[in-house]
Amino acid sequence: MKDVKDLKKDFENFNPKDAFCSDGSCESDEAVDLKDYPSYTDALYAKIIAPSVSGIYISRWDIKDIALVAGESMAIHPRKRMFELVMKFATTKENMQSFLDALENHIESKVDIYRELVEQFPSSADIFNLKIEKAENTMRAFPVIIDEYFE
Repeated sequence: MKDVKDLKKDFENFNPKDAFCSDGSCESDEAVDLKDYPSYTDALYAKIIAPSVSGIYISRWDIKDIALVAGESMAIHPRKRMFELVMKFATTKENMQSFLDALENHIESKVDIYRELVEQFPSSADIFNLKIEKAENTMRAFPVIIDEYFE
């Protein structure tokens, strides 16, 4: 059984990245090869819909609005199901491009809000600048998504 000194030493040496990212899944600086995922839809869902990756939260209503702008009407379902429905719509290069364009416009509107918050509340810059960076990285991946999906 460990004594208090050993536990304190373990705590001081604890690195959450080692504990939770041992497989390298937390690295966001490297380009992700989306073909490593079992399903391309799952890969896109993980890259676009997860706020920890994309920098913004996309609600069910957001997905509905984005799909409508892209040319697809849908009912409200769980987020993952709605995203799957959008991906069924985006089976042509033109539809995928329409979806990604609508999504980019949505992300840019959120980024504008983040920038306004940074301007009005400078102490929040550390938080929102990280979200802006993630959102911009997500948008930079859109041409790669088109290339990989329709090669």
